[in-house]
Amino acid sequence: MTSKNTICLWYDRDALEAATFYAKTFPDSAVLAVHHAPGDYPSGQQGDVLTVEFSVMGIPCLGLNGGPAFQHNEAFSFQVATDDQAETDRLWHAIIDHGGQASECGWCKDEWGVSWQITPRLLSAAIASPDRAAAKRAFEAMMTMSKIDIARIEAALKG
Repeated sequence: MTSKNTICLWYDRDALEAATFYAKTFPDSAVLAVHHAPGDYPSGQQGDVLTVEFSVMGIPCLGLNGGPAFQHNEAFSFQVATDDQAETDRLWHAIIDHGGQASECGWCKDEWGVSWQITPRLLSAAIASPDRAAAKRAFEAMMTMSKIDIARIEAALKG
């Protein structure tokens, strides 16, 4: 990778599978390189896939097959800004329907435990609105949702 800063994501043994899923699901994403272990290591053997260079929506990432010692959690997430309900629905369902898990307020986890926030741009703008009463209504509407419903956020903004 040529980037000076790369996000390293730890996987048990599925870095290539995860990177391939991200590449086919998110625009401007790709699997860039696969590197095999030059020798045995604590959670694998020589020749196993050790690391995978990939990008997620232009963000350089490295998947490391490090074994089961560490698990992903919500302290790290990818926040994906969507333009409309169709894009929100497509990305949400791509993650959930591929072994993922729904959460609240636009959050979900993929089958490897990586957290994602599928966040319509309208929601981000609504919560940051200078009309604090409208922002509060939009925020309160969001708090009742799993996948974000843009029509409900728009209705909340209008009061």
